Amino acid sequence: MPANTDHALTLETCNSIHDIPPQDWQCLSGRGNPFLRYEFLRALEDSGCTTAATGWAPSHLVFRKAGRIVGVAPAYLKSHSMGEYVFDWAWADAYQRHGLDYYPKLLIAIPFTPSAGPRLLLEPELRSQLTPEQLHDLLGTLTEQLGAHSWHLLFPNDADQRLLAYEPALHRIGCQFHWHNHGYREFDDFLAALTSRKRKSIRKERRQVAEQGITFARFSGRDIPDNVLAAFHVFYQATYLKRGQRAYLNRSFFEQLREQLPEHLHLIMAVRDSEMIAGALFLEGETTLYGRYWGCLDEYNHLHFETCYYQGIELALSLGLDHIDAGAQGEHKLVRGFEPVITHSWHGILHPGFREAIGNFTREEADHVQAYFDDARSVLPFRQPAP
Repeated sequence: MPANTDHALTLETCNSIHDIPPQDWQCLSGRGNPFLRYEFLRALEDSGCTTAATGWAPSHLVFRKAGRIVGVAPAYLKSHSMGEYVFDWAWADAYQRHGLDYYPKLLIAIPFTPSAGPRLLLEPELRSQLTPEQLHDLLGTLTEQLGAHSWHLLFPNDADQRLLAYEPALHRIGCQFHWHNHGYREFDDFLAALTSRKRKSIRKERRQVAEQGITFARFSGRDIPDNVLAAFHVFYQATYLKRGQRAYLNRSFFEQLREQLPEHLHLIMAVRDSEMIAGALFLEGETTLYGRYWGCLDEYNHLHFETCYYQGIELALSLGLDHIDAGAQGEHKLVRGFEPVITHSWHGILHPGFREAIGNFTREEADHVQAYFDDARSVLPFRQPAP
């Protein structure tokens, strides 16, 4: 469905990543961010994780000039708000109370992934020429033509932020906790940067994990054995089952990830008495290690912190990476050397009355999030403020 506000530029959607030539997507996405790789999005579709039946109907954006693809973006027509990590349930409830439909909505995001990065994959010339007003007009028109009631772009990077900054759309901020390598060569260098109390606390946690007879094994890419991948998937499912939910990703997705993006994939498995008892999956980017999925069947003291954070830090250091993005939430990361960062999302609400009401909410929310961020910065566990 094309939305045309300029005779030279159109915006349309494709119902499958397969409808976009891989070379066109890859030329625009690059290879540094695993979530933007054509293979990652294809694995989500081919495994059945992102389909109309799961509420994630692929509707990827394609920008064209004179019929040529000059931009793309991962996008979905959503019939619910699960798996997004920018919560708008209250907005949907308000629509329902007033007898209005909130869904479907157009979501421009990486499914099940609260990690910031590029979302609008545009040719440099288009990015330099496109104005925020043009972009919002294109998105608004397309949203109407799709029969959706709003569009939402989640976790953009700074370059996309500059294109999205336009007043009719609503801007939300959030707070996450990320680890940064401030010149550390090994884990002890990181510990040395912490206050004595926090340093002793982390060493105690790691010692208590070892005293439970737990060791760790790393696996990467196509060298991950079938039995290890199968065990990890069971652990991953358990994380959701404990909350009474179904896991978003199936075993086929992880198998396709291993085959199609091996250079990005790492697993850390916890072992006790020769049995795997927990696991964490990481994806390697150009400068960032993304800690994405974790799970265990039985609870062990400090095992989550060790597997996901301390083992993750050691993995990042061994790979020469500068940054760990461990996903949403997790205030407990703060005392373990993770620093607060502000995340962003943009929302185009077509209904004028709700746009005003939600705009008031987002402005109030932003004040609270900024205060929370400032408080978190003030209690960082470093011997002196982090650079």
